[in-house]
Amino acid sequence: MRDILVLGGAGVDTTVYVPELPLPYRDTYQVPPVVDRIGNTGAGVALGCHALGLDVAFADLIGDDPQGTLIRHALRDLDCSWGPAKAGTRRSVLLVGPDGRRTSFYDAKVTPGERLPRESYAEVRARHVHVSIMDFCRHVYPELEGVPISTDLHDWDGVNDYQKDFAYRSDLVFLSAVALRDPAATMRGILAHGRAHTVVCTRGADGCLVLTRDSGVRAFPAAPLPGPVADSNGAGDAFVSGFLYGSLRGRPLEECVRLGAIAGAHACTVAGTHESPISESLLLSRAAAA
Repeated sequence: MRDILVLGGAGVDTTVYVPELPLPYRDTYQVPPVVDRIGNTGAGVALGCHALGLDVAFADLIGDDPQGTLIRHALRDLDCSWGPAKAGTRRSVLLVGPDGRRTSFYDAKVTPGERLPRESYAEVRARHVHVSIMDFCRHVYPELEGVPISTDLHDWDGVNDYQKDFAYRSDLVFLSAVALRDPAATMRGILAHGRAHTVVCTRGADGCLVLTRDSGVRAFPAAPLPGPVADSNGAGDAFVSGFLYGSLRGRPLEECVRLGAIAGAHACTVAGTHESPISESLLLSRAAAA
């Protein structure tokens, strides 16, 4: 029995550290070394949970290309199942400013009708499943009956139909407030139209909002940064990993939120996206100190 099965969402991030954002037009900028790294949301949640001592399985579609090879190597310590992505491996180019903020250019490599092969996940027994919002994962929900499911809607605007299947068919829903005019209303809509018992809306340095079926919207603060900001990439996925760790360890909701916040704060202080997730011992020691 695995602790968690993560479906979809591995890619390669090409990180470019720029002098400012937004970047004014200029023909050429001299920048620090440009680096290709493991990236995207599913890989971040899987690696974050693995670093926290959880037993993780992962299934995804990747290309037969250098980026696919990078992903296989980065996730070599996890129990992974790979299907072929006809259009190649997903990629992002990330412009990161001195304050750690980023602008992402995402190439989803979409092939219409592509699906995650059933054999890559159906026989995996897991206590929890985290489904990335990849179109080829949309069909997996009927196969997961009886298992708690989480998803992350990221920068959903609360209107776009693309995310609604994931929002309304998951038990635990994460999303960001960045594109929401009224986060609380969107959170209530997810509960009203779907099966979720908990919705968590992250707000960066302003912490997060949490709504359950038993309580109104509650605000929680962000965790203090343990050092200077280096790179905000992966902070949201780190939050999810910390929250899921707490949940799978049977911790109360408030503590799950605190563990997620601490993991997210850690991610902001290390370079890269998912290469240096917080360890279980460091997470727990910082939680105890808090």
